[in-house]
Amino acid sequence: MTICAVALAQTDATLERRVSELEKKMRQLDPKFGSGATPERLEERIAALEKHMDELLAGRVPPEEASAQALPPAPGPLQPLTPVAPTAARPEQEEQRLPVAGYMEFHFNKFRTQPGELDFHRFVLLFGHSFSDRIKFWSELEVEHALVEGREEKGELELEQAYLDFLIQPWFNLRGGILLTPVGIINERHEPPSFNGVERPFVETVIIPSTWFEPGFGITGDLGRGLRYRAYLMAGLDASEFDAEEGIRAGRQKGFRASFRNPAKAVRLEFSGIRRLTLGTSVYTGHAGFRLLTVNPRVDLFNFDGRYGIGRFDVRGLFAQTWMTRAAQLNRALARLHGFDPNLARQMRGYYFEPAAHMLPRRWRQDAIAFVRYEKFNTQHRMPAGYVPLPEFNRSAWVVGLTLKPNADVAFKFDYVFNRNASMVVRTVDAFNVGLGWWF
Repeated sequence: MTICAVALAQTDATLERRVSELEKKMRQLDPKFGSGATPERLEERIAALEKHMDELLAGRVPPEEASAQALPPAPGPLQPLTPVAPTAARPEQEEQRLPVAGYMEFHFNKFRTQPGELDFHRFVLLFGHSFSDRIKFWSELEVEHALVEGREEKGELELEQAYLDFLIQPWFNLRGGILLTPVGIINERHEPPSFNGVERPFVETVIIPSTWFEPGFGITGDLGRGLRYRAYLMAGLDASEFDAEEGIRAGRQKGFRASFRNPAKAVRLEFSGIRRLTLGTSVYTGHAGFRLLTVNPRVDLFNFDGRYGIGRFDVRGLFAQTWMTRAAQLNRALARLHGFDPNLARQMRGYYFEPAAHMLPRRWRQDAIAFVRYEKFNTQHRMPAGYVPLPEFNRSAWVVGLTLKPNADVAFKFDYVFNRNASMVVRTVDAFNVGLGWWF
């Protein structure tokens, strides 16, 4: 045997050993893995591992299906830990677990012509508890801007999630507590390594007012073949806080003595039955005039979004539109309440499209993602009769940046934002941003 042949044999043996170790770990995560015929070729085994990991990350393998003998994996953000099933040697009360997760974001923002600012934007801890294999609790406690001192300008302490899951069947489960509204991509998946760009997309900040959470209850389930749904009754929005610049964003009640006089309905359907493809659509509807005596407008929101990866390239995009009834009457009511007319629109619209490329070889543990995102968002898309749109709120942005990941759960982010609007008088300025974020 030649020296070259020996080296190749040693390489094959090392690769075989590493693949076998990965298969063993995957069976600990999900004992169903490898239950069928095992491929003989290493390439096919690696492909099977990659496919199953994508399914786990997409949520296609429900955690409650894990084996009673298998140790549960460490919890990821927003996903409670599955407890080990009780046995005669381990009574149920000894198997209760308290998983802890968290994430943080540290930003440097520099608008052109303005001094730069450092901001410890978010520090979040997530706590969960499994009362049994069918009753689980999950919560998310967030400190914004590092310091809490009375008002939001000095920081903010928020309980963004706190709910119980009652697991009945894979296709039908109950959920109640403080819930994230199931709309868009970012609102339910906003951990820093999960998206590109230092700041969250403008469309999913203004048109979809992320982070959007309210008290409520509803049902969730996995219908099979990659279909999942969430349907909630939630506290509605407060129309007395709407404004022209950010639309419905300031109307979030955030669970503080939230009115439930006219509960809103929110439904989301997701499909992830094709490898590396996720499609989602959401519908929200609810009246928002509980603080107003003369008008009770209804807010309807629809969005469609998708994410797809092929080779070393990813793409994601989202479209969202909001309708508001009785916008003219609402403007007049708010003018009497606040002393000025807010010039609210009857329709708001936004969309974005983001291609990205992974620059480093797949075999490396590190990653470098170059991306560009175009966003268009207009909170004055259609005005009620007698009102003229304000062009400074018809906005667009090009975001060009790089995400460096020395570890899959740690992200250094750099981007430059080209901000534009339709006004010839009120001009926007570009921005440079640097961010550091992690989750565990």
